[in-house]
Amino acid sequence: MSRAIVFAYHNVGVRCLSVLLAHGVDVAMVVTHQDNPNETIWFDSVAELAARHDIPVITPDDPNDPTIVSMLAALKPNFLFSFYYRLMLKAPLLALPTHGAWNMHGSLLPKYRGRVPVNWAIIHGERETGATLHGMVEKPDAGGILAQQAVPILPDDTAGEVFNKITLAAEIALDRVLPDLLAGRAVPQPQNLATGSYFGGRKAEDGRIDWTRSAIEIHNLIRAVAPPYPGAFCDTTRGRLTVLRSLHPTGETGPHGGRPTLFSRDGKLYAECGDGRLLRLLAVELPSSPASPITTRDQINATFGSPLPLS
Repeated sequence: MSRAIVFAYHNVGVRCLSVLLAHGVDVAMVVTHQDNPNETIWFDSVAELAARHDIPVITPDDPNDPTIVSMLAALKPNFLFSFYYRLMLKAPLLALPTHGAWNMHGSLLPKYRGRVPVNWAIIHGERETGATLHGMVEKPDAGGILAQQAVPILPDDTAGEVFNKITLAAEIALDRVLPDLLAGRAVPQPQNLATGSYFGGRKAEDGRIDWTRSAIEIHNLIRAVAPPYPGAFCDTTRGRLTVLRSLHPTGETGPHGGRPTLFSRDGKLYAECGDGRLLRLLAVELPSSPASPITTRDQINATFGSPLPLS
């Protein structure tokens, strides 16, 4: 039986750990994170799954601490897996397993190496992404590719919806290749990093909308940071406007000559963007209505009866 140490978090962590257990892998230890009380926890718990299977769990602040490395080394793992674990694993950890260290990344490598790949792919208007199981080296997301599974990104998909697809893609990719990996038959294919891309993390302020940009760029930002992420927003004379969802622009032009403006028409809410195109906003929030998003015809007519300049 193959023995593994698993670093995991989030839904991808839960589903990929489930795949290992389904294939009879002896998971000797799960390393995960304590949930951050300041973060909206909308995903499943790796720690709870491990507890159901009587797997020991640790949540170190620094997994690369020599004491942690020594403890894990004593388990004599054949494999090390990282499934959406948020901290970098350094060389001493990666050297522990006899049959390699493997990471599941949420993009079709070598594209979108680095942080929050789903959000970046949507921001850039990609129509496809996926999950990649690859070898772990010290350079982030740079090891040889063992398995990939693609999924579509539809024009109105939000990051949360795409992440659900990525979770299934990760499960499929791992389940498909794991028998060969455990048997020593799987051969990773080197990446050509020159054909890919690398992106860093994002913070809430990065969701600020620049209404002088094109309608399609703004639409992509809105859906890339839509709930459960912090949301796209701008500051107006009526307070902070948070845009929760929009509809892919049709190319229709607005009545304000390309001057960014928010207005209602026929009980629907629109923003005229910097390229003069209209973007229909399906759900927004203002401080005056924090209880629920403004979505219905009556709400829109009452709240946005007159045009609101955007900056």
